[in-house]
Amino acid sequence: MAKSILAINIAADQENMFLVSEPIREGAEGFIRTQYGTISRFSVVLFVFIVVIYSFRQLTPEQEQAGISKGLLATITGISFLLGALCSGIAGYSGMWVSVRANIRVAGEARKSMRAALYVALRAGGVAALVVVGLTVMGVTFLFCVCHAILGAGSGGSMKSTDIPMLLVGYGFGASFVALFAQLGGGIYTKAADVGADLVGKIESDIPEDDPRNPAVIADLVGDNVGDCAARGADLFESIAAEIISAMILGASMAKKANLTSSETIGFMMFPLVVHCMDLVVSGIGIISVSRDAPISNILEDPLEVMKKGYMVSLVLAIIGFGIACNAMLSISSAPSAWMYFYGCGLLGVGSAYLFLCITQYYTDYKYRPVRQIAESSTTGHGTNVIAGVALGMESTAMPVIVISIAIVSAYWCGRMSGLVDMNGNPCGGLFGTAVATMGMLSTAAYVLAMDIFGPIADNAGGIVEMSSQPANVREVTDSLDAVGNTTKATTKGFAIGSAALASFLLFSAYMDEVSAFTAKPFEHVDIAVPEVFVGGLLGSMLVYLFSAWACKAVGKSAQEVVKEVRRQFQERPGIMTYQDKPDYDRCVSIVAKSALREMTAPGILAVSMPIVVGVTFRFVGLQTKQTMLGPQVVAGFLMFATVAGILMALFLNTAGGAWDNAKKYVEAGAYGGKGSETHKATVTGDTVGDPFKDTAGPSIHVLIKMLATITLVMAPLFLD
Repeated sequence: MAKSILAINIAADQENMFLVSEPIREGAEGFIRTQYGTISRFSVVLFVFIVVIYSFRQLTPEQEQAGISKGLLATITGISFLLGALCSGIAGYSGMWVSVRANIRVAGEARKSMRAALYVALRAGGVAALVVVGLTVMGVTFLFCVCHAILGAGSGGSMKSTDIPMLLVGYGFGASFVALFAQLGGGIYTKAADVGADLVGKIESDIPEDDPRNPAVIADLVGDNVGDCAARGADLFESIAAEIISAMILGASMAKKANLTSSETIGFMMFPLVVHCMDLVVSGIGIISVSRDAPISNILEDPLEVMKKGYMVSLVLAIIGFGIACNAMLSISSAPSAWMYFYGCGLLGVGSAYLFLCITQYYTDYKYRPVRQIAESSTTGHGTNVIAGVALGMESTAMPVIVISIAIVSAYWCGRMSGLVDMNGNPCGGLFGTAVATMGMLSTAAYVLAMDIFGPIADNAGGIVEMSSQPANVREVTDSLDAVGNTTKATTKGFAIGSAALASFLLFSAYMDEVSAFTAKPFEHVDIAVPEVFVGGLLGSMLVYLFSAWACKAVGKSAQEVVKEVRRQFQERPGIMTYQDKPDYDRCVSIVAKSALREMTAPGILAVSMPIVVGVTFRFVGLQTKQTMLGPQVVAGFLMFATVAGILMALFLNTAGGAWDNAKKYVEAGAYGGKGSETHKATVTGDTVGDPFKDTAGPSIHVLIKMLATITLVMAPLFLD
């Protein structure tokens, strides 16, 4: 697939396009190198901290019986963290590497037809997506096999295969840690450049989007690659990694309770890895099913419908493959029909994923009423545009929450009815049922990520076409793909927060299992009527709002620097506006890069440190008040409230931002006066407000709520007496 894209030659008459795409590539690769260098230094510090903590932490009874030393456990956890961080970085880099090489090829294909450009953009996104999912599966599999071999699990010793998944939590934490900083830094970069370019270019100077006279336009196009492609690759990588590890932990825990045979236990633990191997196959087939040539028809094709047909191919194959996998791996002698119940859980997840995509499309695509209402409200001014967008964002949280709620409860009870029971005859398959539903939701994750990366590639292609002065019909093609790209990015974010909600529930359950393992006491309930636990919940909710505020403020501060620089160049070099002088693009790229790296640090450190501080603080409060389990209980409350607040906040920010953006696209397509009208300027204001919502704070919250769960899994011993 990658070979077919890179084999597309850049024609001799595309030299102007190459002169635009090359600075984009250099800027994106330069920023990623610098950003990942900074993240690497943070990772090394955290690695040392983890090793020190684990060198003095207590061991579980199972680990003591297996003869695992604290030093070995510290080494395994630390290396797992570094491996997760490394793989997450590679996943992000792969998305950027593909996008900066595909953008010029999409721009070139746009001169031929819309379908040809869509074909290249989707396949380019597919390459990055398949690398991300494949890397996740290989990383977890490699780590599991290494731990299995080193510790001699299943070879007659005290160490069992079911004890291995709990040792992999460092991998998930490393993936989340890198993804958080990648999303923050990339999001700040892309939106600071975008906001700065729009405010001075569109509103003050009345020049088109991606106009070559705008000094910030190259920085804006670089931002699409480092913010939307690299960051989203790392985001989905850590989502899948967290889901696989938590599902393996719950599968192992359930297998112990149900006293399954060793072969049956391995089937339940390996099931998540098999599902995502299947994802690679079905998503690859779905991407390949989208052909280069459009059917002969007088009807103009909708690019989104073309991609949805490919998605439906992947979805149908996933449903079939999921059933086969359930039958092969979840069939047990004590409950012959269990696999059918778990297959039902998987179908609930698949259905939830599809509903999430449909709901998000309804609220963000300008073919539907909500976005058109924002455009209509813009006819009366900037303020009414903002009010309409905020209202839409709040309204859009309702249906996804209902879908998540039905999915979790239904999957839980479907799992309980599977026939799996513990030693006392109590059903024990409920939590694993929710894990299977999460796997079902992510069973076409590669295709969804391909549609997401399609968006910034199409956006970049449009910028290259505009800056290289291509004919108007070519820009019309890239504009149509760009508008669809906004919708696919928004739908992917809806999919991401839905999967994050289910994955966070799994991680929360895994955290409670881990605390039970350390204390040898049941930890199945959290009482929020306990004042300290309620306070922990408040602190968790507060973190989501404070984190979002700092992320948005970081974009605002960085954008101010861009605005000042663009204004300075326009004032000091008036020849820019008449094409007699060339803008200093490099200056804006440098400003945004330095600002993004500086501003990502505070919210990132806040997110990493706060759960640790809360847990350790209330551990000592518990010692003073003789409440031995207070630390882990308060952290559990912290996690619950942070997850709930994070889901709602992310839904609001992502959908409102996407709707504002497409309301602008709708007006630019000719509605309510079109480009340059007062209505258009009002929609630009709404889009500017929504930029840090949908591309910085919102996506970062996806990572935040999962990272909070993985960090508490890793640091749980700190919270125990």
